[in-house]
Amino acid sequence: MNTSSMSTCDIKIWCTWALAVTYEAGEYTEQKFNAEKTGGEPVIPSPNLDTDLVMVCDRLADVLIKAYTNPIKMQIDVARYSKLISQKNTGHNDEKEEKLLERCRPGHEGTKLVDKPATIIDASGTIIAWYLPDALTETTQVHNV
Repeated sequence: MNTSSMSTCDIKIWCTWALAVTYEAGEYTEQKFNAEKTGGEPVIPSPNLDTDLVMVCDRLADVLIKAYTNPIKMQIDVARYSKLISQKNTGHNDEKEEKLLERCRPGHEGTKLVDKPATIIDASGTIIAWYLPDALTETTQVHNV
């Protein structure tokens, strides 16, 4: 879209439309994810969403479900860990890092290659990270500079 020839009014209308469509796409994706997660009724997308956007939302919801049903449990308690660190912890003080590791062991046996969608769960059951490979298509990641 060439915004140099657009009036302020045109830009406001376009931005309002873009925000509304983005909101509806997010709502549809969330509803589809929750329906899949709970075994609920199929979700019908808003007629304001074009077919390509619905397909992108469906793909994202599918990857989210795959990740949600593939939890990787770690023994670290992130809430406890976050109380022990401060902004002064830069990761460059070996002595501090060693003490922190002694108090909050990550609780894993080496490294694990994660090559499919997954969630990382801490000791309290909190999702601390989502790994979502291929959740976005190349088309949705195109950035014009």
